Amino acid sequence: MCRVLGVSRAGYYDWLNALPSARAIENQRLIEIINQLFIESHMTYGSRRLKKDLAKIGYTVSRRRINRLMQASCLVCKTKRKFKVTTNSKHNLAISPNLLQRNFNVEQPNTCYVGDITYIWTDEGWLYLATVIDLFSRKVVGWAMDKCMTSSLVNDAFLMAIWTRKPKAGLIWHTDQGSQYASKSHRKT
Repeated sequence: MCRVLGVSRAGYYDWLNALPSARAIENQRLIEIINQLFIESHMTYGSRRLKKDLAKIGYTVSRRRINRLMQASCLVCKTKRKFKVTTNSKHNLAISPNLLQRNFNVEQPNTCYVGDITYIWTDEGWLYLATVIDLFSRKVVGWAMDKCMTSSLVNDAFLMAIWTRKPKAGLIWHTDQGSQYASKSHRKT
């Protein structure tokens, strides 16, 4: 009797030389098919779609088993990030002239701010984030988050930057000219 494993020598060699079980053989065949279907899907199919494809070719397999076989093969599907449009440039509001003309190199702090809106996933769901960045230091100097993408969102971010940095007159405020930035309430800010 082997003291370390608690298995007899004969039992170990029986296990070592045993033929694979019917289940192991079936799993190996399924892994090959799953790998092929996964590659054909451009690595985008998860267990649900693979289950449907396997059913089409005559294999009835649970999602749990497919997941286990995918993990054994190190197959991880690509996920697409949900895209949300944050710029509405088709509006009839007044548009400011482009003073920067793509010259994003600034010589002094608090002379040119840029702003934009993005969205991020949080525990509360999707939230919109408006940021104000000082082009000189490339630091965020103002920001605001909200569930709605309104002009008050960008107003709050811009006001935070003004209150914290107190820039002198002549500040250039550069944005994508979306409807929130071109709104009357934002132009008054």
